[in-house]
Amino acid sequence: MNINDLALRITDIGSFDGFALECQPIPGVEDVLQVTVRDYDELPAFVSITDSQILCITNLFLEAEVEPSTRARLLEEMLELNIPMPLSSFSKLGDRFVIFGSMSVRSSIENICHEIITLTENAVEAIDILQDYLVVDGGAS
Repeated sequence: MNINDLALRITDIGSFDGFALECQPIPGVEDVLQVTVRDYDELPAFVSITDSQILCITNLFLEAEVEPSTRARLLEEMLELNIPMPLSSFSKLGDRFVIFGSMSVRSSIENICHEIITLTENAVEAIDILQDYLVVDGGAS
């Protein structure tokens, strides 16, 4: 499966488990697809495919949005949330805190859609839980 095949399959499904899914390629970035779960437009998932896995990443907030005096507690809270948050884990890419999930390239389109929806729901929940550590109200940037 490649990113174009995945885009077509998601577009063909259109909606899964009561959630409408929209996807589009990222202009100028090869092999990355932006997938938005309607009603969560501000938190798109960025999907890429390697030989062995499909990786889905959602941006949570920037390092600059973290209240410096609470940073250590924020990191501890994120570590504690990793296990109870299904299908998702926290990471940091450059100056962005993200939440991500990965799965086999052999995953069914239903499992891929489920992962994207779960990741988006987890991002919303994470921002809500972690907003006390932020300088501004939480939100993907």
